[in-house]
Amino acid sequence: MNSVMVGASSVEAGSHPQNHGLTDPATLDSGIRALVISSVGLLATFALQIGVVWIGRSAALLADAIHNLIDVFTSVPLWIAFVLSRRLANRRFTYGYARAEDVAGAIVVLMIVASAAAAGYVAIHKWSSQVPTTHLGLGMAAALIGAIGNELVAVYKIRQGEAIGSAALVADGQHSRADALTSVGAFFGILGVFWGVPWADPLMGLLISAAILYIAWKASREVFARIMDAIEPETVEQIERVTGAVPGVHRVDEVRARWAGHQVMIEIAIQVAPHLTVAEGHQIAEAVRRELFHHIPRLADVLVHVNPAWEGADPCHALTADDQPDSQTLPASKRNTP
Repeated sequence: MNSVMVGASSVEAGSHPQNHGLTDPATLDSGIRALVISSVGLLATFALQIGVVWIGRSAALLADAIHNLIDVFTSVPLWIAFVLSRRLANRRFTYGYARAEDVAGAIVVLMIVASAAAAGYVAIHKWSSQVPTTHLGLGMAAALIGAIGNELVAVYKIRQGEAIGSAALVADGQHSRADALTSVGAFFGILGVFWGVPWADPLMGLLISAAILYIAWKASREVFARIMDAIEPETVEQIERVTGAVPGVHRVDEVRARWAGHQVMIEIAIQVAPHLTVAEGHQIAEAVRRELFHHIPRLADVLVHVNPAWEGADPCHALTADDQPDSQTLPASKRNTP
């Protein structure tokens, strides 16, 4: 059951719905569908590009093909995370398995960095070996097809990720966008060879590696912020505004909120009139919960702590002189003396 904190104790929320902390299966299905569709498209693009690389020996196009293949592999931890998110909370994982999605996002970022290293290695090897690039027209055509295909996949993933609030899926979409940029780089690298500049191909491979690292840094900011329990400040302000407008709430004492996967979890402390009964304080807390569920997108659960709005010092929380141990009765080792 959901529990509402009243004063220093918790009160069971009776017959209130028990599914607030669960992920909507339709949301997870949408994420999994985005992964399957995009993976099929990326595998087709990889197969086309690797065939052209085998014939034409383009370092830039090989770097692009490697990045496409790694992008398919990043879908695996995301798929596992979405499947785990279906599982209910238990005695060991009392918050459920939504955090698996954030872990998968971190894996995506690490794989983007790995693809940058692989692309850089291929470019350096091509530069040192001076193996000529051939079948230039076919290579440029494959690069353009890769750019278009990857950008379509990127747009699809990012839109789906933003729709369900998944930073991990958005990061995977940014990875696909990096693929599109590398395809463009491969095109210009082969075009440089066509214009009589043979080192343009490995040079573009190195530039592609740098571009991938930039995208990894950009994707990591949101992913690792969520792992560190970051939340958008405007969301906190909205929580305070919605809660403060509930009748019976004198003041909002504290707000804590965090993302867990693509869900938001909130803990909030409010002040109510001190003469209210436990039941009346509970009703106000439930009113706060209803308003927050109505106004905060992708909210999974809310824990409301109710404090009495005392005038002056809070007699329930303040420490009195009688509560303090007599320093003369303490052992010498624990006395606060110089």
